[in-house]
Amino acid sequence: MNIFIIWLILVIVWNYGYPQATPLEDVIVAVVLSLFSNFLKKYLKID
Repeated sequence: MNIFIIWLILVIVWNYGYPQATPLEDVIVAVVLSLFSNFLKKYLKID
């Protein structure tokens, strides 16, 4: 659950930090952040 919260906060920061971003950029960043959260879960053993 903690990983999801981290991912959600980063997505919200992205959306409010870059409101001029296109929908494609939003999707790309969400995917990259998802991969980052999977990395955290696998290598840092965060639940």
